[in-house]
Amino acid sequence: MALDLDGTILDMKLNLDPRDVEALSHIVSAGVTVIACTGRPFPGAVPWVKQLGLEGPIICYQGAEVRTLDGGVLLDHGVEHELAMEVVRYARERDLHVQAYRDDQLIVERDRPEAHQYANHAGMKINVVGDLDGAMGRTTPKLVIVTAAEKAEALLPDVRRRWAGRLNAATSVPEYIEFTSVESDKASALRFLSERMGVAQGEVAAVGDGRNDASMIAWAGLGIAVEGSPPEVVAAADRIIPGPGHGGIQQLAEALLH
Repeated sequence: MALDLDGTILDMKLNLDPRDVEALSHIVSAGVTVIACTGRPFPGAVPWVKQLGLEGPIICYQGAEVRTLDGGVLLDHGVEHELAMEVVRYARERDLHVQAYRDDQLIVERDRPEAHQYANHAGMKINVVGDLDGAMGRTTPKLVIVTAAEKAEALLPDVRRRWAGRLNAATSVPEYIEFTSVESDKASALRFLSERMGVAQGEVAAVGDGRNDASMIAWAGLGIAVEGSPPEVVAAADRIIPGPGHGGIQQLAEALLH
C-alpha cells in the first residue's frame, strides 16, 4: 500500500491521530507492506515514516526519488537544469517564490515568507543561494512554487499548458505547485517499486488527497481518495475515505483486511 502523508494521515497542522496510527499498525501487522509515497523531500519524510513505524523504502520528492530509510538511492529522475531554469524564470517574472533542491537541501534565491511557510511544514532548513542557476546542479528532484491557494489554483492550468509533455505539474497541498520530470510522478515510482518487490499491480493499493496523488490512485489496483480531494483525484479513485482524525485509516484497514 502506498500511503501519502500530508492531508491523508497527517492533518494540515502536522497532527497524527493515535487512532489512525493504530489502524495503520494493524495493516502492517497483517502483512501488508506500507510505503510512504510523498511529495516531501527525503529529510522531511523520514521522521514521519519512523514515527509511523514504517520500514521503507520511501517514495519522496513526488516520485522523483525512491530511497531506502538509510538514504540509499534506488531511483532518481530529476528535472534537467535548463528545464528547471524555465520554471525559475517563470516565477521570477511573476514575483513568485520558487525553490529547488540539491543534495537533500532546500535552496532558494530570496529569503521570503513563503520559504519559511514551506520549511516549517517540511521540517527543513532554508539555504539562500543568491542564484539558483549556479546552485542547482545538473538536475533537481523537483521545483515548488509556494503562493496563496487561490493563486496556485489559478496558475495551475497555465503551467500545465506551458510545460505539457515536458514537466509534470500538480498541487500537493493547495499552496504548492510542484514540478517534476515527465518521467517522475507517484505512479511511475510506485510501478518501479512494485516491480522491484515482485508485487502485481492488482495487489497494490494507493491512498492520497492531492492532485499529485491522482496518478498513483489511478494506477493502483485499489485507489483510495480522501474526502474533499480535488475532482480529478476523486475521479481516479475506487473509494473515498474520511480525512486524518476522522476514521479514514480505520476504514482502510477494514477494507484491506476483511
